[in-house]
Amino acid sequence: MAGDILFQSLPRGPLVDAIEGVTRSPWSHCGIIVRDGDNWAVLEAIGPVKVTPLTSWIRQARDDRFVAYRIRERSDDLVEQLIAAARTFLGRPYDIRYELDDEKIYCSELVQKAFAKVTGRELGQPRRLGDMNWRPFEAFIRQVEGGALPLDREIVSPQALTESSELTKVY
Repeated sequence: MAGDILFQSLPRGPLVDAIEGVTRSPWSHCGIIVRDGDNWAVLEAIGPVKVTPLTSWIRQARDDRFVAYRIRERSDDLVEQLIAAARTFLGRPYDIRYELDDEKIYCSELVQKAFAKVTGRELGQPRRLGDMNWRPFEAFIRQVEGGALPLDREIVSPQALTESSELTKVY
C-alpha cells in the first residue's frame, strides 16, 4: 500500500555487513512504497535518492526477502504528504558516512526525515554509533571516515525504524 515502509537485507559486502552488524539487525535497507504511473515502486536512497520499480527492489534483496511496516495513524493525506516530503530528496547522493544532514541521504534517514517533516515527530530513535556494536567493524568505519572513529555520531538505522511505536508490521 502506498506509504508503507519496506525493509530488506541487501547482498553481503563490507558496507551491508557493517550496517547489519553495528545495528544487530537483519535489515540493511529500507524505502517507501509509491505509485509510479500505473506501477508500484520504492522511493529509496541507494546511490542517489531515486524511485525503483518494486519488482527490481525486491530482486536486489538477499533471497528476495523483505518486510513491510505501516504507519499506525495512517490517512491518505498523511501518505501523500510523506511521499511528497521524501520526493524533495530525489537525486541527492548517498551518504556512506551516515550523517544526519541534508547534503547526502541514506535510506532510513530519508524515511525518518520525510516523516518528521510531515508530522513533527521522530519515526526512529537516533542512536550514537558508540552505543552500538561498532567494535567488530572498526577497521571498515575508519576506512570510510578517513581514519576517524565518530562514536558520538547519531544514526537512524533501518532497525531503529522497525522499533518505532509509530509503525506496525503488516507483512
